[in-house]
Amino acid sequence: MMKFFAALLCVFTGFAHAEPALLTDLALPYLAAAPADTHDKPLIIFLHGYGSDERDLFGIKDELSPDYTYLSVRAPLEVDGGGYKWFSQDTDQAEYEGVTSDVDKSTDLLRTFIEQATEKYGTQPDKVVLVGFSQGAMMSYQIGLQHPEMVRGIAPLSGKILAALNARLKPDAALKPLKVFIGHGSADNRVSFSGATEARTVLENLLINPEFHSYAGAGHTITSAEVADLKRWIEGVLKG
Repeated sequence: MMKFFAALLCVFTGFAHAEPALLTDLALPYLAAAPADTHDKPLIIFLHGYGSDERDLFGIKDELSPDYTYLSVRAPLEVDGGGYKWFSQDTDQAEYEGVTSDVDKSTDLLRTFIEQATEKYGTQPDKVVLVGFSQGAMMSYQIGLQHPEMVRGIAPLSGKILAALNARLKPDAALKPLKVFIGHGSADNRVSFSGATEARTVLENLLINPEFHSYAGAGHTITSAEVADLKRWIEGVLKG
C-alpha cells in the first residue's frame, strides 16, 4: 500500500540514503544491497504490497545485519494511478482473494526470480528468507508452502493464505523444515487480522509451528516493534 511507504519513512531514518539503481537482469525488476562477498551469505528478499513498489520495504534492511544480501522485488502488474501489484483482487469474493490466473503467473515469475537470485549471489536455498507485506505476504505463502525447498523461511506480515492455495495444501514432510514468522496488526482494516489467525491454524495442521505476533492497535502497517521481532527471528532462523 502506498500509505505504508510514507509510514515506513518515518520509522526508518536510514532509508534516506541514496537508492541503488533498479536492476533488470532477473525475472523481475529489483533493488539490491549486498556485501562485497555474497558467497554462502544469507539472502533476504522483500515483497511489497498492492499499489507500492520495490522501494517500499527496502529500508528494513538498515535494521538488519550488514552481512546479508538484500533484494527488494517489483511486482509484475501495474496499478492504475501508479505502483504495482502481484494480482488483481477477485471482487466476486466476500473476503480478500486474488484472481487465480494472476496469482499463478506471479508465483511462477517469483519462483524463477528466487532461483536466479540464489544462483547469482552464490548462496543456498537454506539461507533464503522471504519477507512480504500484504499481497507480498500472500506471495510468500505461495512460495513457501508450495516450494519449501527454495527457502529457509518466510515472514508474512499483514497477510493471509489465499483460499485457492489453502485448498491444495496437505501435510508433507518437505514442509517440516520451513520456518514461518507471522506478524499482523490487530486493527488492520485492509487485510483482516483473522487472516493471520487462520493462517496459523492452517500451518499447525501442516505440522508447522509458526512464530506468531499480534500488534495491538496497529493497522495495515509495520511497526518498529514488529521489525525488532522480525530481526530476532531472522537471526535465530539463520543461525539455526
